[in-house]
Amino acid sequence: MRETADATVGRPYWNPKTECMPREQLRSLQLAKLRTVAEWAQARSPFYRRSFAAAKFDPGQLRTLDDIQRIPFLTREQWMHSQDERPPYGELPVAGAEAAIRLHTTSGTSGSTPLRALDSRKDWAWAAEMWAYALWGIGVRATDIGYVAFGYGSFIGFWGLHNGLEKVGALTIPGGAQTTAARVRQIVDFGATVVATTPTYAMRMAQEAESLGIDLPGSAVSRLVLSGEPAGSIVETKTLIERQWGAKAFDTAGMTEVSTIFMFEPENQPGGCHIIEDHFIEEVIDPQTGNLLGYGERGERVCTSFGRSMIPLLRYRTADLVVRQPAAAAGNGRTWDLYEGGIVGRADDMKLVRGTNVYPGAIEAILRTHDGIEEFQIRIERRGARDEVVLQVEPHPRFDDAAWTALAEVLVVELAEAHEGLLFILERAATGALPRFELKAKRLSDLRPAGAHTTVRT
Repeated sequence: MRETADATVGRPYWNPKTECMPREQLRSLQLAKLRTVAEWAQARSPFYRRSFAAAKFDPGQLRTLDDIQRIPFLTREQWMHSQDERPPYGELPVAGAEAAIRLHTTSGTSGSTPLRALDSRKDWAWAAEMWAYALWGIGVRATDIGYVAFGYGSFIGFWGLHNGLEKVGALTIPGGAQTTAARVRQIVDFGATVVATTPTYAMRMAQEAESLGIDLPGSAVSRLVLSGEPAGSIVETKTLIERQWGAKAFDTAGMTEVSTIFMFEPENQPGGCHIIEDHFIEEVIDPQTGNLLGYGERGERVCTSFGRSMIPLLRYRTADLVVRQPAAAAGNGRTWDLYEGGIVGRADDMKLVRGTNVYPGAIEAILRTHDGIEEFQIRIERRGARDEVVLQVEPHPRFDDAAWTALAEVLVVELAEAHEGLLFILERAATGALPRFELKAKRLSDLRPAGAHTTVRT
């Protein structure tokens, strides 16, 4: 693990030894680390001790990587139940709060109570290292000025990225708790060359810059590090953001459950994100059956992490939807596999409306192809005897009634064509009426009575 970026100057890889490691050697490394983590979890985590016993699993059974399937899945529901039964941290941690230096939580966008995660000093050093892989691969160097547009609360968010920027030697500016206008002014005034944000907030800052008369494309910003939402993987959304900022946007993804990122899109942008495979084992499964899927098949990602020592994570069902491709598809020398298009959706975001699967990401992809849409909200509700999808769209203030009518007519057709003929009800929202988001956006509300609909994980 590097303490400074000096040794990597001029190289395209943060750690060429592991990023370009032959696949057979990589698999051997993963197996060795998997055994160590499984033994650690069995010895020190009450949750895993019971889970392994119930599944009749012992770490000694891990003779090949295929044996990982002997390990039972871990779900968010199990983690939450453990917290509820043994508050405040549950029984997954291998030690109590006295051994930790940091506490972070999920954003609360899934479920009523956030997960609570404890980390040691070693864990946070590892989290920064994972971000250093990504930042270096994106092209960030010690000469850069990084701006982190983040509120720095208990949500884990961009804390690890902040540390990663410092690790590669970049001047790091914390955005902190301030207005969007203040952040935009700081980005320009301080000459930031790299801005880290969610896709939704990148668009929000661009809107604010326009209202302030600030020329973002004319600023020093050359790279945007996007994370926190599948929207960063939507080509149409990324293209819009790049046009608004005049900068290249790069997709990354992480989870509070692992404290850091597990994939990143490198500078040559191969159409997907490399999995950091020397620190993670990633599987793709059929969400219905739990069976493993192969390259090119869309399924749910299952994560095993080697880095966080306070809370081992073995075969965690993430609900992220991905399509895995072999490393050769990238052609950049890395031997790590990719997720084509990054995170392509969420299994738990999909809604079934009159027999049709409705994904917020698919709706967003259509909306972002049209100029002048400031924000949107999706509402599913029961009207009379059937379910309806109501799409509220907030157009740019310059839109008059004729322009809105023309846009709405096109959107109704495009949305129906993408959803097996399902007709959406479009509503025009007044300027500034819809919520804005600094972190993860929540644009879907299912208002149907409980039990009156079915959500299928597919």
